[in-house]
Amino acid sequence: MRSIWNGAISFGLVSIPIKLVNATESHAISFRQIHTEDNGRIRYRKVCELDEREVGQSEIGKGYEDADGTIIPITDEDLSHLPIPTARTIDIVAFVSAERIDPLQMGAAYYLAAGGAPAAKPYTLLREALKRSNKVAIAKYALRGRERLGMLRVVGEAIAMHGLLWPDEVRAPEGVAPGTDVTIRDKELDLADALMDTLGEVDLDDLHDEYREALEEVIAAKASGEAPPESPAPAAGGKVLDLMAALENSVRAARESRTGSGESRTGSGEEAEVRQLRRSRTAPKETGGKKSTATSARKTTAAKKAAPARKSTSRAKEETGKTTAAKGAGERSASAKSATAKGTGTRTTGAKSAAAKKATPKKAASRKRSA
Repeated sequence: MRSIWNGAISFGLVSIPIKLVNATESHAISFRQIHTEDNGRIRYRKVCELDEREVGQSEIGKGYEDADGTIIPITDEDLSHLPIPTARTIDIVAFVSAERIDPLQMGAAYYLAAGGAPAAKPYTLLREALKRSNKVAIAKYALRGRERLGMLRVVGEAIAMHGLLWPDEVRAPEGVAPGTDVTIRDKELDLADALMDTLGEVDLDDLHDEYREALEEVIAAKASGEAPPESPAPAAGGKVLDLMAALENSVRAARESRTGSGESRTGSGEEAEVRQLRRSRTAPKETGGKKSTATSARKTTAAKKAAPARKSTSRAKEETGKTTAAKGAGERSASAKSATAKGTGTRTTGAKSAAAKKATPKKAASRKRSA
């Protein structure tokens, strides 16, 4: 990195020779102005308005325009006699906590490189003192014809300096905030907190200038005679009518982008719902009719048997229901069972006995003897 300024850091009675180098660089793509008819360059020429002729750089000086329009010439010799103690010195005036520096004041950033081997020890001393104190140094320095304010801090194993605006150069935010009274509910703040937590943190090294990359693709396509790539359609914007709905949708979208569409949502984009399957009933519902001892015994025996026996009992009950409907009595199966226990439904008992014979012959014979 090429140095842009040479001088020294004044740290009390200690002087540290340093070189000032730019800590940042711009990757912005610049354009030239051209004549659209023939692509000729459009240039700005410096012309004196009095004799209307173009002048070179060596003929150009500085001048201050007074309120009445009078030009007062200022030479480099005039500037060299200014009583600026920081002409070639970064003069440290105080050490403060970094929280006291308003980010609005921060400007260009520079690295301070030690100016040779003699500067290595005092340079390291200042760096380690800044580290141990957890403070930053406030300094004054002169650069490009004016005195400036700077902040020195440690970056890795180097000392960096941020140019600062003077406090009176920062405007107060008057008239910027909304002028109407707004009430924010706790639920809205909770959703805002949830959105912040869902978005989480980001590694700044992963962020890049997508606009510059797209512009490079357009330039490359035009240079090779190809059609430039088409830009995607911008997302349709709209007025925020419901702040709560906008916050909820934002939290939902952020969670989808973080966790993936397949973890908590279905392919259609709707929330997946888990439902518990209902168990199928193999035994009919009990009725409120009176039951005899024989009926209870038959149910107890049927419950202990295997699946084929339960199917046979179900068939017998279906035949009982059909026979009862044919008679037109309108009685339920529970009433038919009660009539069987009392000995008044001979045909119904016969149908049940016939069905029971197929499943359990021994039990059917026992029922016949009982009848």
